[in-house]
Amino acid sequence: MKELFRSNDPVRISIAKDLLEQEEILVFEMDQHMSVLEGSIGILPRRIMVADRDEFMARAILRDAGLDE
Repeated sequence: MKELFRSNDPVRISIAKDLLEQEEILVFEMDQHMSVLEGSIGILPRRIMVADRDEFMARAILRDAGLDE
């Protein structure tokens, strides 16, 4: 799996996941339950991961949508 980006912004994460899933790219969100450990204050970024074979297309989709870093 490859990491596309890390973010604390739930809106950015949601939009990115939606765009990628519309293109049938399987997205895995890591660290989404870490808020339990941090006290739900949102300081730990969540990672958006995709399969190695989907990385190029996923990065292109995010870049076209203005969601790349």
